[in-house]
Amino acid sequence: MRVLISFAALFSSVLMLQLAFGGVVPLDALSGALLGFTGAQIGLLGSAHFLGFFIGCWWAPRLMGDVGHSRAFAAFTAAGTISILAHMMLVDPWAWTLMRVISGMAIAGCYTIIEAWVQSRVTNKTRGRAMGVYRVVDVSGSFGAQLLIAFLEPAVYLSYNLLALIACAALFPVLLTKSAAPATGTAPRLRPKLAWQRSPLGAAGVVVSGITGAAFRMVGPLYGLAVGLSADRIALFLSAYVLGGALAQLPVGYLADKYDRRYVLIALSAAAMLGCAGMAMATQGGVTLLFLAAGFFGATTFPIYSISTAHAHDFAAQDERVELSAAHMFLYALGAIASPVIASALITGFGPGAMFGFIALAHLMLILFGLLRIRARAAPEDRTRYVYAPRTSFIIGRLLRRKPER
Repeated sequence: MRVLISFAALFSSVLMLQLAFGGVVPLDALSGALLGFTGAQIGLLGSAHFLGFFIGCWWAPRLMGDVGHSRAFAAFTAAGTISILAHMMLVDPWAWTLMRVISGMAIAGCYTIIEAWVQSRVTNKTRGRAMGVYRVVDVSGSFGAQLLIAFLEPAVYLSYNLLALIACAALFPVLLTKSAAPATGTAPRLRPKLAWQRSPLGAAGVVVSGITGAAFRMVGPLYGLAVGLSADRIALFLSAYVLGGALAQLPVGYLADKYDRRYVLIALSAAAMLGCAGMAMATQGGVTLLFLAAGFFGATTFPIYSISTAHAHDFAAQDERVELSAAHMFLYALGAIASPVIASALITGFGPGAMFGFIALAHLMLILFGLLRIRARAAPEDRTRYVYAPRTSFIIGRLLRRKPER
């Protein structure tokens, strides 16, 4: 309980940040469609988010070193709030693209600062409990952000103002906490090649995870509109995806620790292809079937990032784990930047089911590559324990790594 209380301020800020910036993602897609943006322009907004996210991950450790944790957090939050408020002042797809770069940078910067703060205060005894609560807060915020769309009217000042107020409120817990800010650590080097050297399959799985998650979360509202869902049902549709992914973590983690992770990864990708087929056909079976299909799709695709990174860490030395985590996030961002534009273009040109054909193709390629890697190398005898790895900042590798006992 003392651990939870000590992190209460930081975790409450995480929750509000997720609600605010996570709510902008579907709200922008629905607002853009209402304002006459093309599908490609709406997809570009999703790509811009992940471009900004990567910039924030890279820049935040350096800004913390220059001005300190609290000031850096305030600067990132203020920039993100301004980007939310400016939406209805400049109704232009290119202006919104720039705003989404800024908001993506802001959320990544805030995550980096909070995780650096948490990492400096956990011990091996408290790490598991602290990370468990952190994961619950992160998923709860993401789930709540999707549900917010049921109450936010697209393309109106009030909706964006409400999200901006929530983002502003995230400042108070961090800036008013009595806990002293930690000393600034060095930023991890970014070595994308390291991910491929340790596990080509792990690197490929991370890219496919980025393609899948970004396409669904950023362009999913367009799919919902295309199949005739109202805004409140689109909120439930997106929430079903997040809920399915959250519920799958424990059983998938058990399987990933018990069996060869490559077979688990291949099985999940095969199930994801079934999920894609289900999503493409569920529109004929009513809203309930569509929600169930979204939950199944989330359950089969959400854990792929964590399994891919766990498999890669099985081949990594202890002193490489932080840089390996940063390399995986870079590869995830590459897939996530490209996929929203492709997915939105496919929906516009070939109908809503085409997005899931694109995602299914990515998973088919991952299955084939996984089978090749099984023949190329034996499974490691000594394996790391599976953990759900949030895709939040380069610092997450330090939070997941246990400190050596003395």
